[in-house]
Amino acid sequence: MSHTPEALLRLAIERIDRADAEALLLHALGRDRAWLFAHGRDAVGQAAADAFLAQVERRLAGEPVAYLTGRRGFWTLDLAVTPATLIPRPETELLVELALARVDAAPGRRIADLGTGSGAIALALASERPQARVIATDASAAALAVARDNAAAHALGHVEFRHGPWWAPLAGERFDLVASNPPYIAAADPHLAQGDLRFEPATALAAGADGLDDIRQIVQGAPAHLQPGGWLLLEHGWDQGEAVAALLAACGLEAVQTVQDLEARDRVTLGRWPG
Repeated sequence: MSHTPEALLRLAIERIDRADAEALLLHALGRDRAWLFAHGRDAVGQAAADAFLAQVERRLAGEPVAYLTGRRGFWTLDLAVTPATLIPRPETELLVELALARVDAAPGRRIADLGTGSGAIALALASERPQARVIATDASAAALAVARDNAAAHALGHVEFRHGPWWAPLAGERFDLVASNPPYIAAADPHLAQGDLRFEPATALAAGADGLDDIRQIVQGAPAHLQPGGWLLLEHGWDQGEAVAALLAACGLEAVQTVQDLEARDRVTLGRWPG
């Protein structure tokens, strides 16, 4: 049976979202979107067609497109992702924007990304601050392996990766800026059993009864790891801004504020260590 890209897409978009179908088809064909527009009526080999249709079935079963293709774009970077890493999301780019506004391009700036996963935040910051020293930590050795590969793929050699939870690999060190997108979903939240979240690592998503266990650990350790005038920035859930701001203020951070994302939801809370 002969297939064309156009015919395969028509088959798929009867069952899954068109954007997902295009991403899976381009992955199966090893092509980009420009090729698809120019060659929509070319014949596709049976092996590629079968591979694509098999991935459509897996997407129907709920597997995230990013895990099926092994890729996800973030900031200006194309990153490898695996089921060992959280899938980078567009809303996290707000954290990167806010961080860049608070750490300049002067040589020697020290930046940390806690719980780096695929390396998305650390590598986005490193790509914009080539004179900085960036250290990324994660408790998952498998996630760190993905992050290291992503750093190598983008020739970001000034990023160092360390294995361990939160501040543990950073004993005795202080930073001009620390950023983190930690787990912040309540353990009993029904969303954990729905959609893409079912396939992502639970340890990167849930954090105790109220979702704030890991954020509390990060905030409590911040005073020992921020330079005078250094910033802490945390991504969190839409209903956690007030609670996270209170935690930052209670530990002595100043200029605490919560910033909303493009959907007008609380997304990032930040504060500065006095000095």
